[in-house]
Amino acid sequence: MNSFPSDWQNTFADYNAAITRRQFFRRSGTGLGVAALAALMNQQSFGAAPASLAAPSAPVPPWQVAPKAKRAIYISLIGAPSQLDLFDYKPALRPRFKEDLKDWLKDQGERLTGMTSKQAQFPVAPSMYKFAQYGKGGAWISELLPYHAKMADDLCFVRSMKTDAINHEPANQLIYTGSMQNGKASIGSWLSYGLGSINQDLPAFVVLHAKHSSPFSNVQAISTRLWGSGFLPGKHAGVALRPQGDPVLYLNDAPGIPRELRRRMLDGLDELNRRSYEQIGDPEIQTRTQQYEMAFRMQASVPELADLSQEPASVYELYGDEARNRGSFASSALMARRLVERGVRFVQIFHRGWDQHGSLPRDIASQCKDVDQACHGLIQDLKQRGLLEDTLVVWGGEFGRTVYCQGKLTETDYGRDHHPRCFTIWMAGGGVKAGTVYGETDEMSYNIVRDPVHVRDLHATILRLMGIDHDRFAFKFQGLDQKLTGVVPAKVIAGLLA
Repeated sequence: MNSFPSDWQNTFADYNAAITRRQFFRRSGTGLGVAALAALMNQQSFGAAPASLAAPSAPVPPWQVAPKAKRAIYISLIGAPSQLDLFDYKPALRPRFKEDLKDWLKDQGERLTGMTSKQAQFPVAPSMYKFAQYGKGGAWISELLPYHAKMADDLCFVRSMKTDAINHEPANQLIYTGSMQNGKASIGSWLSYGLGSINQDLPAFVVLHAKHSSPFSNVQAISTRLWGSGFLPGKHAGVALRPQGDPVLYLNDAPGIPRELRRRMLDGLDELNRRSYEQIGDPEIQTRTQQYEMAFRMQASVPELADLSQEPASVYELYGDEARNRGSFASSALMARRLVERGVRFVQIFHRGWDQHGSLPRDIASQCKDVDQACHGLIQDLKQRGLLEDTLVVWGGEFGRTVYCQGKLTETDYGRDHHPRCFTIWMAGGGVKAGTVYGETDEMSYNIVRDPVHVRDLHATILRLMGIDHDRFAFKFQGLDQKLTGVVPAKVIAGLLA
């Protein structure tokens, strides 16, 4: 039995033609009023071309400042590398081997994770690795990172980072989206939104997932929240290039579909979307259309991007032989250079396996081998091509590791738990004061004693280097001016700027 009325077609037509209160305001916001307003204000705010592609006479956004960098590469070490074993040298700990810190930790008001809260003792675990000073800034660098030692004068080490989170997921969300709450926009999405794309044939924000080589590593799961667009338009989300197979799934046309036919199909779809947008006024319809067009252009740009066969032997000497192994960290670092060279605004490399609660010496050595030469190769490659001066590179994890041992302690084996009070990152390139060491921790690498840098301050500094005033850079959502740095005051760290 047919349950539809005889005039059901007219009923649906009337429904589609009807205008609700919400649709009225949507249409008002996308009609003549905004057209007039856009003529007076920055076109980019209304979805027009980004500043890099707009007419020279376009008004300057209120948050724009003079940039030091045009593009950025963020090397994200998921799991949190141990600052005590890599950069924060504490020789005074060696005589205190196995000293129980239980009472001292109580005095510090230490937050403990569920992994160590039941331990009867909290013995001091000095690093078993040798350190030496390198570069004009005298940076202490572990023997685990010999290639980092060679480029000490290119790096700015920040030994006084701190965060609010003690567990991985909230800490990763905080450092990559500015908030421990779900639904926020990632740092790459913010930069895509604010600065737009330099190359219209590639996304403004690209994500690479690098493989780790150790079969024993404790691998933390991560989600698209770390590179998602949150409340920003969907086109600003990071586009992940796959380490195996086709870099982007379903990018190739199906067999028997010539490119001319694909173009006609997209034109027809664009017309349907245009009509839907005129009726509903949902900006996500425009985003969908833009993404279809981007995919069409990527069909030509991605195969050329992914073809590393034309790279000379000298490049592989810089990055190491692992750069020939697609999906390795070295290959990802090389791909990051190729991406920024072609105008991608923000590239994020995720390398997992740094969560070393036990057997740290076994696992950290493998992890460091994955990234050490490749990071050196990336910095030198950018420098040789004249790209480093306006490309910002950031390297680091989500928090630090404890001075006390988790689990069994011997002179050659130990583990470390999570530690949010201090950790080390490094920065290089566009606008960063190279060859310096910023901040200092106490003799236990437990508390910061000089020049603390909160995650929010790091975000403010990155935005400033990219030409954005973090206090004025906002997106209206749910009645609030949403910001990467949030509502808690953040400051640009002048001591990190050249």
